[in-house]
Amino acid sequence: MRYISAQTAVGVMLIDEGRPIFLQIAERIESDIIDGTLAEESQVPSTNEFAAFYRINPATAAKGVNRLVDDGILYKQRGIGMFVSAGARAVLMQRRREQFFDQYVQPLAREARKLGIEPAELADMIRQGEHATLGGTQ
Repeated sequence: MRYISAQTAVGVMLIDEGRPIFLQIAERIESDIIDGTLAEESQVPSTNEFAAFYRINPATAAKGVNRLVDDGILYKQRGIGMFVSAGARAVLMQRRREQFFDQYVQPLAREARKLGIEPAELADMIRQGEHATLGGTQ
């Protein structure tokens, strides 16, 4: 897997050449909305800005942005640009929580059950991991 680093108007983005760039652009915008870098009702970089910065076809950038428009995360103001929709952060947070549950919690619970780890012990392990991460050690 090859990555290309790029600095955007909203942060650094690593482009994974093994995944569609339009999806990566959409995901980056979503992450910036979730972490507050892009506030609701704020303007996002234009498709031409994304295209110029990443040296990609403007249609590719537009495909990523339009995906978010179709989902109601962004909206267009004709002649002005794209903006983050009101309520977009809450929608994305809920979606990410569901993905987190499916991708991490369920497999973790299955593996813990296989290993005979009781729920209380698993909760303690998670707290230890969180403490170690917050303390800067892993």
